[in-house]
Amino acid sequence: MAFVFDPPPQPAARIAGGGLFPVRRIFCIGRNYADHVREMGGDPKAQPPVFFTKPADAIVADGSVIPYAQATDDLHYEGELVVALKDGGKNIAPGKTDDLIFGYAAGCDLTRRDHQRRAKDAGAPWDTAKGFDQSAPLGDIIRAEEAGDLSAAQLKTAVNGETRQSAPLSQMIWSVGDIIAALSEQFELKAGDLIFTGTPEGVGPLRRGDEVAIEIGPCSLHFRIGE
Repeated sequence: MAFVFDPPPQPAARIAGGGLFPVRRIFCIGRNYADHVREMGGDPKAQPPVFFTKPADAIVADGSVIPYAQATDDLHYEGELVVALKDGGKNIAPGKTDDLIFGYAAGCDLTRRDHQRRAKDAGAPWDTAKGFDQSAPLGDIIRAEEAGDLSAAQLKTAVNGETRQSAPLSQMIWSVGDIIAALSEQFELKAGDLIFTGTPEGVGPLRRGDEVAIEIGPCSLHFRIGE
């Protein structure tokens, strides 16, 4: 049976060295660095994993100019390590997750912070705070065998050349394996899924014209906020 109109293009992320990674879903974890949990007014010892999603077509390629988000005056950056999956499953054990990983990238979880505050105050979902258009800038994906061991890598976010975030990935409360395992208890993960693994302290607002650079080992992302 034919579609009634042409379907939209398949969302995809660039792979370093060539090729495209077809994006199926974007999962994100919140509150995964203790200092950031405290920064946002929470208790890291009392927080289970908090998961949310973004639409697959929220992906924006490295080097892009991103319009300032609609319906907000408080757009924030959150630099994050992103994991790209080549396989999946349900109820995956933490020790079985490495074989599922295609590669890694630097990402930015753009957030309409005013929407998030209102949602928190009302006990409402975060959808409009996190899942808006062009809210998931993503650097080129580095294949896992080329990225190597990132456990000791440093995540750095700079705005207009000034460092705003700097933390080792070892400070994550839940490791990459823990995150994949916990997600697979709630969703059947599949090839094409991306996982944003959380942000450290130092999040803050962006202004029109700001240049953002995120570096995590060999992974990098650069973009500018337009009008």
